[in-house]
Amino acid sequence: MVGKRPKEVVSYNMSRIRSEGTKLEANLEVILQSIDANFVKHPKIFGKPDFTYPELKIAIFADSDFWHGYNWQEMKHEIKTNREFWYKKIERNMKRDKEVTSELERQGWRVMRLWGHQIDRQSNKCKTIIEEAVNLARKSKQ
Repeated sequence: MVGKRPKEVVSYNMSRIRSEGTKLEANLEVILQSIDANFVKHPKIFGKPDFTYPELKIAIFADSDFWHGYNWQEMKHEIKTNREFWYKKIERNMKRDKEVTSELERQGWRVMRLWGHQIDRQSNKCKTIIEEAVNLARKSKQ
């Protein structure tokens, strides 16, 4: 069993977490490279999606299960320390995700949010979902 870590160690570890260049993002990029369409990594558009297909107006987010609240009603009980902080943080992330999705859709984007466990363990399924969206967008442009 691991003992309680000093606050400074926890603070340092948390400061090392990045929103870009994650393993999850790299795994999604490998999937996108296998699809016959040109994607852009970290486009400068509202909501900062991880990838877009700009000509098709498809925005793709790689949402980590923890930070974006996958299965939140069940998983929030797994948090054992500093619950008030984490509940507020993750619930705000979930709210912002909905706001970003709504705004991008209002601007005409098709928004795809893929969970980390899907990207890591179901890459073929993710590829199929994205390919279907790409094909649908291409047909609607014709």
